[in-house]
Amino acid sequence: MLVLCSLEAHGPMHGYGITLHIQHASRDVLRVEEGSLYPALHRMTKAGWLEASWQVTENNRRARYYRITAEGRQRLRVEKESWKRLTEAVGLVMEAGIRPQS
Repeated sequence: MLVLCSLEAHGPMHGYGITLHIQHASRDVLRVEEGSLYPALHRMTKAGWLEASWQVTENNRRARYYRITAEGRQRLRVEKESWKRLTEAVGLVMEAGIRPQS
């Protein structure tokens, strides 16, 4: 969800750029390891949620850039809705746990 959200908000990025964006946007709380990012990018590309192309970076190096597809945007909407339901449910349980007993 965070990869799709990053690409939707900022357009095409290479893997390292995605990790930096997530880390920066989360105020250094979330760190995506390359060992988990690249397999996830491959799975999302295979699923049709992303498209990848080789481009030259700002440092004049070749890197694979990823962009979200229409199918990826649809998947992101589903994931955001699921996340919203989950966080609301957790909030309800947390509130129930701190109510004073009668």
